[in-house]
Amino acid sequence: MQRVFSLLVDNNPGVLSRISGLFSRRGYNVDSITSGVTADPRFTRIIIVASGDELILSQIEKQVRKLEDVREIKVLDPEQSVLREFVMIKIRANARERSEIISVVDIFRAKIVDVEKESLTIELTGNQSKVDAFLKLLDGYEILELARTGLTGLSRGSKSITYFD
Repeated sequence: MQRVFSLLVDNNPGVLSRISGLFSRRGYNVDSITSGVTADPRFTRIIIVASGDELILSQIEKQVRKLEDVREIKVLDPEQSVLREFVMIKIRANARERSEIISVVDIFRAKIVDVEKESLTIELTGNQSKVDAFLKLLDGYEILELARTGLTGLSRGSKSITYFD
């Protein structure tokens, strides 16, 4: 079972290290973790995707909630949230293969961001299944480099927004 946790934390030095240290000490599995400052520079939003059974996932939520820098923790329900992942892929591509790759890029609304004589660099944003499907279609090509951000997301609408003075 997988769960997406959205943490709003104080933007203090070492906060990400303290949170990831909790996962490490307790032996919790992290599938992905993303972090970035919010519209209010006092706070950072951290999205953690964790795996485990119901007991472990509820334990993660309780333990993270206890951390001093954590202002808020929400579980992002996939039905009630917008979840996205970003991926960049560098593919070996000669002149003959380029048109085939460009066709796949167009179908997925990805973007070619760099073209060299022997390679193409592509960026794609979407949900995990879109990214996985795109990578599966590129399976016959030589992937030279790949960088995936992991999930990030926000809950839908304005009902669950938290304001701090």
